[in-house]
Amino acid sequence: MSAQTRYGFSTPIGFAGGIYDLSPYAIDTFLNEEETGTMSFGVGVVTGSNAGAGVKLPKSGDTAAKFEGITVNNRTTEYDVEGNISIRKSSSINVMRYGRVYVRVAAGAEPKYGDAAYLITSGKQAGFFTNTADTTTVAVKARFLGSVDSTGSQIALVELFNQAQETGSKVPDTDDTKE
Repeated sequence: MSAQTRYGFSTPIGFAGGIYDLSPYAIDTFLNEEETGTMSFGVGVVTGSNAGAGVKLPKSGDTAAKFEGITVNNRTTEYDVEGNISIRKSSSINVMRYGRVYVRVAAGAEPKYGDAAYLITSGKQAGFFTNTADTTTVAVKARFLGSVDSTGSQIALVELFNQAQETGSKVPDTDDTKE
């Protein structure tokens, strides 16, 4: 009698844009402003041309104040005959505002538990995340909850905090009890 003693494939920790658990989260629906096939799940998106209704991938010069959240795979998007997902332009896409979700991580990034999350705003990996700040990244209110998946899918778990992103201006003091 023989038995399998080695397994050559590892199970991935999750999938890009997958919700991690049932901890509190908020998801809003927006319209994809990118061309068909450009947008993907598990990427950070910013306010589109129609604020509050559309989202797009970040571009150089975008700030944390424009960050809307991370695209979520709601498992209702159609695959083509080759097994690829193409999110159509002007179609609805869900965006997690806060919660825990698997994100796409930049090639070469090696985040660890607790590392700050930075959104890449330019190049082919715009919308991906990294744990190092530089001139092509924007700090968002999020942290990594682990390292990159070892199966090669280049995803990691991120927790988005339920806090407003930095706008660069202070909130006015509205406390009437001060003299």
